[in-house]
Amino acid sequence: MAGNTTGSIFRVTTWGESHGEALGAIVDGCPAGLKIDRADIQQALDRRRPGKSAASTTRDEGDKVEILSGVFAGKTTGMPISLLIRNSNIRSADYDEVKDVFRPGHGDFTYWEKYGIRDWRGGGRSSGRETAARVAAGAIAAKLIGKAGMEVLAYTRAIGGIEINLKKMPEVKKLCRLVRASDLFCPDTQAAAAMEKKMAEVRAAGDSLGGIVEVVVHGCPPGLGEPVFDKMDAALSGALMSIGSVKAVEVGDGFAVARMRGSQVNDQMGKNGFLSNHAGGILAGITNGEDIILRVYCKPVPSIACEQQTVDEKGKLRKIKISGRHDACVLPRIIPVCEAMVSMVLADQWLRQRAAKS
Repeated sequence: MAGNTTGSIFRVTTWGESHGEALGAIVDGCPAGLKIDRADIQQALDRRRPGKSAASTTRDEGDKVEILSGVFAGKTTGMPISLLIRNSNIRSADYDEVKDVFRPGHGDFTYWEKYGIRDWRGGGRSSGRETAARVAAGAIAAKLIGKAGMEVLAYTRAIGGIEINLKKMPEVKKLCRLVRASDLFCPDTQAAAAMEKKMAEVRAAGDSLGGIVEVVVHGCPPGLGEPVFDKMDAALSGALMSIGSVKAVEVGDGFAVARMRGSQVNDQMGKNGFLSNHAGGILAGITNGEDIILRVYCKPVPSIACEQQTVDEKGKLRKIKISGRHDACVLPRIIPVCEAMVSMVLADQWLRQRAAKS
Protein backbone atom coordinates (compact mmCIF):
# COMPACT_ATOMS: atom_id res chain seq x y z
CA MET A 1 0.00 0.00 0.00
CA ALA A 2 1.08 3.58 -0.59
CA GLY A 3 2.05 5.96 2.17
CA ASN A 4 4.95 4.18 3.86
CA THR A 5 7.74 5.68 1.73
CA THR A 6 9.06 9.24 1.55
CA GLY A 7 11.61 10.94 -0.72
CA SER A 8 12.44 10.76 -4.43
CA ILE A 9 16.21 10.07 -4.45
CA PHE A 10 16.95 9.57 -0.76
CA ARG A 11 14.02 7.23 -0.12
CA VAL A 12 12.95 5.95 3.29
CA THR A 13 10.38 3.22 3.92
CA THR A 14 9.36 2.44 7.49
CA TRP A 15 7.64 -0.75 8.61
CA GLY A 16 6.41 -2.44 11.79
CA GLU A 17 3.85 -1.93 14.55
CA SER A 18 3.90 -0.81 18.17
CA HIS A 19 3.35 -4.31 19.60
CA GLY A 20 4.75 -6.39 16.75
CA GLU A 21 7.99 -8.36 16.79
CA ALA A 22 10.03 -5.43 15.51
CA LEU A 23 10.00 -2.26 13.46
CA GLY A 24 12.53 -0.68 11.16
CA ALA A 25 13.39 1.23 8.03
CA ILE A 26 14.85 0.74 4.56
CA VAL A 27 16.99 3.63 3.34
CA ASP A 28 17.53 3.54 -0.43
CA GLY A 29 19.48 6.07 -2.49
CA CYS A 30 22.14 6.93 0.06
CA PRO A 31 25.42 7.48 -1.84
CA ALA A 32 28.26 5.03 -1.34
CA GLY A 33 31.24 5.95 0.80
CA LEU A 34 29.41 7.72 3.64
CA LYS A 35 31.00 6.83 6.97
CA ILE A 36 28.32 5.42 9.21
CA ASP A 37 28.48 3.44 12.43
CA ARG A 38 25.79 1.77 14.48
CA ALA A 39 26.71 4.15 17.32
CA ASP A 40 25.70 7.13 15.16
CA ILE A 41 22.18 5.73 14.80
CA GLN A 42 22.02 4.50 18.39
CA GLN A 43 22.83 7.95 19.73
CA ALA A 44 19.82 9.41 17.91
CA LEU A 45 17.55 6.61 19.15
CA ASP A 46 18.73 7.09 22.74
CA ARG A 47 17.60 10.72 22.57
CA ARG A 48 14.10 9.54 21.60
CA ARG A 49 13.78 7.02 24.44
CA PRO A 50 11.74 7.89 27.55
CA GLY A 51 13.76 10.20 29.77
CA LYS A 52 13.61 11.67 33.24
CA SER A 53 10.94 14.26 32.50
CA ALA A 54 7.40 14.21 33.88
CA ALA A 55 6.13 13.82 30.31
CA SER A 56 7.58 10.39 29.61
CA THR A 57 5.91 7.00 29.39
CA THR A 58 7.14 4.19 31.62
CA ARG A 59 7.45 1.87 28.62
CA ASP A 60 11.21 1.57 28.42
CA GLU A 61 12.28 -0.09 25.17
CA GLY A 62 15.99 -0.68 24.63
CA ASP A 63 15.69 0.45 20.99
CA LYS A 64 18.94 -1.27 20.03
CA VAL A 65 19.39 -0.85 16.30
CA GLU A 66 20.78 -3.53 13.99
CA ILE A 67 22.20 -2.70 10.56
CA LEU A 68 21.36 -5.66 8.34
CA SER A 69 22.60 -4.42 4.95
CA GLY A 70 24.04 -1.54 2.98
CA VAL A 71 27.07 -0.86 5.20
CA PHE A 72 30.47 -2.55 4.89
CA ALA A 73 33.69 -1.74 6.72
CA GLY A 74 32.06 1.33 8.26
CA LYS A 75 30.90 2.87 4.98
CA THR A 76 27.70 2.82 2.95
CA THR A 77 27.89 0.67 -0.17
CA GLY A 78 25.22 2.45 -2.22
CA MET A 79 22.87 -0.49 -1.68
CA PRO A 80 19.65 -0.34 0.40
CA ILE A 81 20.36 0.08 4.10
CA SER A 82 18.12 -2.10 6.27
CA LEU A 83 17.64 -1.08 9.91
CA LEU A 84 15.96 -3.29 12.53
CA ILE A 85 14.71 -2.36 16.02
CA ARG A 86 13.18 -5.19 18.02
CA ASN A 87 10.25 -4.66 20.40
CA SER A 88 10.83 -6.23 23.80
CA ASN A 89 8.90 -4.41 26.53
CA ILE A 90 5.40 -5.26 25.25
CA ARG A 91 2.29 -5.44 27.44
CA SER A 92 -0.53 -5.92 24.94
CA ALA A 93 -2.89 -6.98 27.73
CA ASP A 94 -3.08 -3.32 28.76
CA TYR A 95 -5.34 -2.83 25.72
CA ASP A 96 -7.71 -5.77 26.20
CA GLU A 97 -10.48 -3.58 27.61
CA VAL A 98 -10.44 -1.23 24.61
CA LYS A 99 -9.85 -3.67 21.77
CA ASP A 100 -13.37 -3.19 20.36
CA VAL A 101 -13.68 0.50 21.34
CA PHE A 102 -12.61 3.56 19.34
CA ARG A 103 -10.32 5.74 21.48
CA PRO A 104 -11.07 9.48 21.13
CA GLY A 105 -8.27 11.37 19.40
CA HIS A 106 -6.64 8.21 18.01
CA GLY A 107 -6.64 6.71 14.54
CA ASP A 108 -8.75 3.73 15.66
CA PHE A 109 -11.91 4.84 13.85
CA THR A 110 -10.22 6.07 10.66
CA TYR A 111 -8.04 2.93 10.33
CA TRP A 112 -11.17 0.81 10.82
CA GLU A 113 -13.00 2.73 8.09
CA LYS A 114 -10.05 2.56 5.67
CA TYR A 115 -8.90 -1.05 6.13
CA GLY A 116 -11.79 -2.84 7.88
CA ILE A 117 -9.25 -4.14 10.40
CA ARG A 118 -7.00 -2.49 12.96
CA ASP A 119 -4.25 -3.46 15.37
CA TRP A 120 -5.70 -2.45 18.75
CA ARG A 121 -2.46 -3.29 20.60
CA GLY A 122 -1.22 0.23 21.15
CA GLY A 123 -2.49 1.45 17.81
CA GLY A 124 -0.22 -0.54 15.49
CA ARG A 125 1.19 1.73 12.77
CA SER A 126 -0.62 4.77 14.16
CA SER A 127 1.34 4.52 17.41
CA GLY A 128 4.08 7.00 18.22
CA ARG A 129 6.37 3.98 18.51
CA GLU A 130 6.56 3.96 14.69
CA THR A 131 8.71 7.08 14.88
CA ALA A 132 11.69 5.10 16.21
CA ALA A 133 12.25 3.86 12.66
CA ARG A 134 12.16 7.45 11.37
CA VAL A 135 14.80 8.50 13.88
CA ALA A 136 17.07 5.64 12.85
CA ALA A 137 16.80 6.55 9.15
CA GLY A 138 17.11 10.25 9.96
CA ALA A 139 20.48 9.64 11.63
CA ILE A 140 21.85 8.50 8.26
CA ALA A 141 20.33 11.54 6.54
CA ALA A 142 21.90 13.82 9.17
CA LYS A 143 25.34 12.33 8.45
CA LEU A 144 24.83 12.92 4.74
CA ILE A 145 23.76 16.56 4.99
CA GLY A 146 26.54 17.16 7.51
CA LYS A 147 28.97 16.65 4.62
CA ALA A 148 27.35 19.68 2.98
CA GLY A 149 27.72 21.77 6.15
CA MET A 150 24.09 21.53 7.25
CA GLU A 151 23.04 21.03 10.85
CA VAL A 152 19.49 20.50 12.14
CA LEU A 153 18.57 21.46 15.70
CA ALA A 154 15.10 21.12 17.22
CA TYR A 155 14.13 22.23 20.71
CA THR A 156 11.11 22.75 22.94
CA ARG A 157 9.64 26.19 22.47
CA ALA A 158 6.46 25.73 24.51
CA ILE A 159 4.53 23.14 26.52
CA GLY A 160 1.02 23.69 27.79
CA GLY A 161 1.18 27.41 27.08
CA ILE A 162 4.49 27.93 28.92
CA GLU A 163 6.92 29.42 26.40
CA ILE A 164 10.65 30.04 26.44
CA ASN A 165 11.99 33.60 26.69
CA LEU A 166 12.89 34.35 23.07
CA LYS A 167 14.77 37.52 24.04
CA LYS A 168 17.39 35.40 25.80
CA MET A 169 17.97 32.97 22.93
CA PRO A 170 21.72 32.51 22.31
CA GLU A 171 23.55 31.95 19.03
CA VAL A 172 23.28 28.52 17.43
CA LYS A 173 26.35 26.79 18.91
CA LYS A 174 25.53 27.76 22.50
CA LEU A 175 21.86 26.98 21.84
CA CYS A 176 22.81 23.46 20.80
CA ARG A 177 24.72 22.86 24.04
CA LEU A 178 21.82 24.11 26.17
CA VAL A 179 19.31 21.96 24.30
CA ARG A 180 21.39 18.78 24.55
CA ALA A 181 21.88 19.31 28.30
CA SER A 182 18.15 19.58 29.04
CA ASP A 183 15.83 16.62 29.74
CA LEU A 184 13.12 18.55 27.87
CA PHE A 185 15.49 19.71 25.10
CA CYS A 186 14.59 23.22 26.26
CA PRO A 187 17.23 26.01 26.18
CA ASP A 188 15.46 28.07 28.88
CA THR A 189 16.05 26.46 32.29
CA GLN A 190 13.46 28.64 34.05
CA ALA A 191 10.75 27.81 31.51
CA ALA A 192 11.76 24.12 31.59
CA ALA A 193 11.22 23.97 35.37
CA ALA A 194 7.75 25.48 34.97
CA MET A 195 6.96 23.02 32.18
CA GLU A 196 8.01 20.05 34.33
CA LYS A 197 5.80 21.23 37.19
CA LYS A 198 2.77 21.68 34.94
CA MET A 199 3.26 18.28 33.28
CA ALA A 200 3.45 16.57 36.66
CA GLU A 201 0.18 18.24 37.70
CA VAL A 202 -1.56 17.29 34.46
CA ARG A 203 -0.31 13.69 34.59
CA ALA A 204 -1.60 13.37 38.17
CA ALA A 205 -5.01 14.54 36.89
CA GLY A 206 -4.95 11.85 34.18
CA ASP A 207 -4.72 14.38 31.37
CA SER A 208 -2.15 15.51 28.78
CA LEU A 209 -0.63 18.61 27.18
CA GLY A 210 0.38 19.84 23.74
CA GLY A 211 3.39 21.92 22.79
CA ILE A 212 5.47 23.66 20.15
CA VAL A 213 8.78 22.47 18.68
CA GLU A 214 11.05 24.95 16.93
CA VAL A 215 13.49 23.68 14.32
CA VAL A 216 16.54 25.58 13.05
CA VAL A 217 18.56 24.45 10.03
CA HIS A 218 21.98 26.10 10.05
CA GLY A 219 24.34 26.09 7.09
CA CYS A 220 21.80 25.25 4.40
CA PRO A 221 23.10 26.42 1.00
CA PRO A 222 20.91 28.50 -1.31
CA GLY A 223 19.21 26.78 -4.23
CA LEU A 224 17.66 23.70 -2.62
CA GLY A 225 14.03 22.95 -3.40
CA GLU A 226 11.91 22.78 -6.54
CA PRO A 227 9.95 25.73 -7.97
CA VAL A 228 6.39 24.40 -8.12
CA PHE A 229 5.00 21.23 -6.51
CA ASP A 230 8.10 20.21 -4.55
CA LYS A 231 8.85 23.54 -2.89
CA MET A 232 11.21 23.20 0.05
CA ASP A 233 8.67 24.64 2.49
CA ALA A 234 5.98 22.30 1.15
CA ALA A 235 8.28 19.28 1.45
CA LEU A 236 9.35 20.18 4.99
CA SER A 237 5.80 20.90 6.09
CA GLY A 238 4.55 17.65 4.60
CA ALA A 239 7.29 15.65 6.29
CA LEU A 240 6.60 17.21 9.67
CA MET A 241 2.82 16.91 9.27
CA SER A 242 3.30 13.18 8.67
CA ILE A 243 4.23 12.84 12.36
CA GLY A 244 1.13 11.64 14.18
CA SER A 245 0.79 14.39 16.80
CA VAL A 246 1.50 17.36 14.54
CA LYS A 247 -1.45 19.57 13.59
CA ALA A 248 0.25 22.68 12.13
CA VAL A 249 3.61 23.89 10.81
CA GLU A 250 4.94 27.44 10.44
CA VAL A 251 7.80 28.61 8.22
CA GLY A 252 9.58 31.82 9.21
CA ASP A 253 7.10 34.32 10.63
CA GLY A 254 4.35 31.86 9.70
CA PHE A 255 0.82 32.74 10.76
CA ALA A 256 1.87 36.27 11.77
CA VAL A 257 2.43 37.40 8.15
CA ALA A 258 -1.32 37.39 7.52
CA ARG A 259 -1.55 40.38 9.87
CA MET A 260 1.47 42.26 8.55
CA ARG A 261 2.33 44.56 5.63
CA GLY A 262 4.67 43.78 2.77
CA SER A 263 7.06 46.43 4.04
CA GLN A 264 7.27 44.50 7.32
CA VAL A 265 7.54 41.00 5.84
CA ASN A 266 9.92 41.45 2.88
CA ASP A 267 13.53 40.57 3.68
CA GLN A 268 15.56 43.42 2.22
CA MET A 269 19.04 42.73 0.90
CA GLY A 270 22.42 44.33 1.42
CA LYS A 271 25.90 43.68 0.06
CA ASN A 272 26.43 40.85 2.54
CA GLY A 273 23.06 39.18 2.09
CA PHE A 274 19.63 39.48 3.67
CA LEU A 275 19.02 42.06 6.39
CA SER A 276 16.30 39.95 8.09
CA ASN A 277 14.82 36.47 7.91
CA HIS A 278 11.05 36.77 8.04
CA ALA A 279 10.83 34.17 5.23
CA GLY A 280 12.52 31.54 7.38
CA GLY A 281 15.26 30.81 4.85
CA ILE A 282 12.96 29.93 1.93
CA LEU A 283 11.79 32.09 -0.99
CA ALA A 284 9.61 30.82 -3.87
CA GLY A 285 10.06 27.31 -2.48
CA ILE A 286 13.87 27.47 -2.75
CA THR A 287 16.37 28.02 0.06
CA ASN A 288 18.05 31.43 0.15
CA GLY A 289 21.06 30.61 2.33
CA GLU A 290 19.62 31.95 5.60
CA ASP A 291 18.76 29.67 8.52
CA ILE A 292 15.58 27.68 7.91
CA ILE A 293 13.17 28.37 10.77
CA LEU A 294 10.20 26.05 11.41
CA ARG A 295 7.67 25.73 14.21
CA VAL A 296 5.76 22.51 14.77
CA TYR A 297 2.48 22.52 16.72
CA CYS A 298 1.70 19.25 18.52
CA LYS A 299 -1.64 18.24 19.98
CA PRO A 300 -2.02 16.76 23.48
CA VAL A 301 -1.46 13.01 23.73
CA PRO A 302 -4.91 11.39 23.17
CA SER A 303 -4.35 8.48 25.61
CA ILE A 304 -5.66 9.95 28.87
CA ALA A 305 -7.16 8.54 32.07
CA CYS A 306 -10.02 11.05 32.11
CA GLU A 307 -13.40 9.49 31.33
CA GLN A 308 -14.53 10.15 27.75
CA GLN A 309 -17.51 9.16 25.63
CA THR A 310 -17.06 7.06 22.50
CA VAL A 311 -18.58 4.15 20.58
CA ASP A 312 -17.51 0.60 19.93
CA GLU A 313 -17.25 -1.26 16.62
CA LYS A 314 -20.99 -1.99 16.68
CA GLY A 315 -21.88 1.67 17.20
CA LYS A 316 -22.87 1.25 20.84
CA LEU A 317 -22.20 4.20 23.18
CA ARG A 318 -19.38 3.51 25.63
CA LYS A 319 -17.43 5.31 28.34
CA ILE A 320 -13.68 4.92 28.32
CA LYS A 321 -10.69 5.59 30.55
CA ILE A 322 -7.34 4.69 29.00
CA SER A 323 -4.81 2.99 31.27
CA GLY A 324 -1.34 1.75 30.38
CA ARG A 325 1.96 3.50 29.77
CA HIS A 326 1.65 6.76 27.88
CA ASP A 327 3.43 10.09 27.58
CA ALA A 328 1.76 13.11 29.20
CA CYS A 329 3.13 15.23 26.34
CA VAL A 330 4.82 14.28 23.04
CA LEU A 331 7.58 16.75 23.82
CA PRO A 332 10.46 16.13 24.37
CA ARG A 333 10.38 12.71 22.65
CA ILE A 334 9.15 14.18 19.36
CA ILE A 335 12.20 16.49 19.15
CA PRO A 336 14.53 13.90 17.52
CA VAL A 337 11.65 12.81 15.27
CA CYS A 338 11.30 16.36 13.92
CA GLU A 339 15.06 16.53 13.37
CA ALA A 340 14.95 13.21 11.52
CA MET A 341 12.15 14.24 9.15
CA VAL A 342 13.81 17.58 8.34
CA SER A 343 17.15 15.82 7.74
CA MET A 344 15.50 13.33 5.34
CA VAL A 345 13.96 16.14 3.29
CA LEU A 346 17.23 18.07 3.17
CA ALA A 347 19.16 14.94 2.12
CA ASP A 348 16.68 14.27 -0.67
CA GLN A 349 16.64 17.86 -1.90
CA TRP A 350 20.44 18.14 -1.72
CA LEU A 351 20.85 15.04 -3.89
CA ARG A 352 18.23 16.38 -6.32
CA GLN A 353 20.10 19.67 -6.58
CA ARG A 354 23.38 17.88 -7.35
CA ALA A 355 21.61 16.26 -10.29
CA ALA A 356 20.03 19.53 -11.43
CA LYS A 357 23.07 21.82 -11.69
CA SER A 358 26.44 21.18 -13.25
